[in-house]
Amino acid sequence: MSDKKTGRFRVEKDYLGEMKVPAEAYYGVQTARAIENFPISGQTSQPVFTMAMVSIKKAAAMVNVELGCLDSKIGNMIILACDRLLNGEFQDQFLVDVYQAGAGTSHHMNVNEIIANIGIEMLGGIKGEYSIVHPNDHVNYGQSTNDVYPTAMRIAALQLSKKLIKNLHALVETLKQKAKSLDSVVKAGRTHLHDAVPIRVGQEFSGYTDSLLKATRGIERASESLKELGIGGSAVGTGINTHPEYAGRVIEKLRKIVNLDIKESKNRFEAMQSNAPFVELSGAMRTLAVELIRIANDIRLMNSGPNTGFAEIDLPAVQPGSSIMPGKVNPVIPEMMNMVCFSIMGNDLSIALAAQAGQFELNVMMPLIQYKLLDSIFILANAAKIFNEKCVSGLTVNEKKCQDYAMRSLGIATVLNPIIGYSKASEVVKESISTDKSVREIILENGFLSQEQLDQVLSPVSMTEPGIRKVGV
Repeated sequence: MSDKKTGRFRVEKDYLGEMKVPAEAYYGVQTARAIENFPISGQTSQPVFTMAMVSIKKAAAMVNVELGCLDSKIGNMIILACDRLLNGEFQDQFLVDVYQAGAGTSHHMNVNEIIANIGIEMLGGIKGEYSIVHPNDHVNYGQSTNDVYPTAMRIAALQLSKKLIKNLHALVETLKQKAKSLDSVVKAGRTHLHDAVPIRVGQEFSGYTDSLLKATRGIERASESLKELGIGGSAVGTGINTHPEYAGRVIEKLRKIVNLDIKESKNRFEAMQSNAPFVELSGAMRTLAVELIRIANDIRLMNSGPNTGFAEIDLPAVQPGSSIMPGKVNPVIPEMMNMVCFSIMGNDLSIALAAQAGQFELNVMMPLIQYKLLDSIFILANAAKIFNEKCVSGLTVNEKKCQDYAMRSLGIATVLNPIIGYSKASEVVKESISTDKSVREIILENGFLSQEQLDQVLSPVSMTEPGIRKVGV
């Protein structure tokens, strides 16, 4: 391993021995070992998570200086180093693969070493001179991977969830407006993908609206459990090597740094042992994914055609649909939404399996939970925005096609049940299928109803509202 710019090394040492580190690297020996040990996916932790961890380091340094536990000169350099990282510097130094040492120790030490070496340089030293600022003794004072990592997970998930929830409410509002504007359009209802009684497009979309609203509120409720932080628990929850006031003060600092309504956990042992809040949030996203898949599939079916499908709605054309078939335009945005939701459901299974794999005071599978959870939040927030803006907002309805399907549906025979009875209505449907005549034609041919009575009974809008038709035969 060499520095790509200079080809020079520095030698650092841990209790496993010496190791070469690129001379210009801000990380140190433990990060170098992790890079060598875990060339797995090429994926590193999401920046929002890394910056959550940096925020914890800043808050801890501030509190430890105030409590006299950390030399002010060193502590202030740690704070300044954290500020530089939070402002976007040195992002290329976070190199540990997401599939790494259990509990996230490798990534945690990556953060500690970078902060230490930034501080060392600001104090006039050379990277690797840890007598000036030490990754463990100073940057990590009073902390452990075991309380820092799950705390950062909670903060990052809360921060990302804000965007997700905002985008979901915007999607719900668009669906609500569509339900209102399309409420006069009658279409064929379908059950089992076969003809059913008529329904208004607005009624169908009102169902979509409320199902997504309920799922969104589930995500909001699940997010609340993330606000209890176990920072200050140190290694196993006892708070070993921390000042008695440390935990409460760190929470106060963090609340301002990350701008979240967070609080100290009532039981730090639970907060460090259990990953249930992440399972809860992931489960809420899985529920939403199930609903979105269903709605996206409905939209794809209604948009099918244009000449050989339902063609009840038109979606905005956002790109050509085929490399060989001229003029083809596909429902690519709902297709994208499906793929995102499938990924979320897969992530949810990984999170559930990892969460149950904890033992005693720690869950060593947290890096997987963190990566999969934040991935789900991130892609779902973006997908909801695009689904709203490039699909739902611009969809239009083919009213003539919808009306035609509604009146040709065999399901309209249902309205005859109170008039001629279920058995006779079934015969009408059977004859319609065998002769390819409409239900309306057969009713008239058999003299079940007059033209005037039939127009009254088969009024499109009236068939989409509660009521029992009573007409003399």
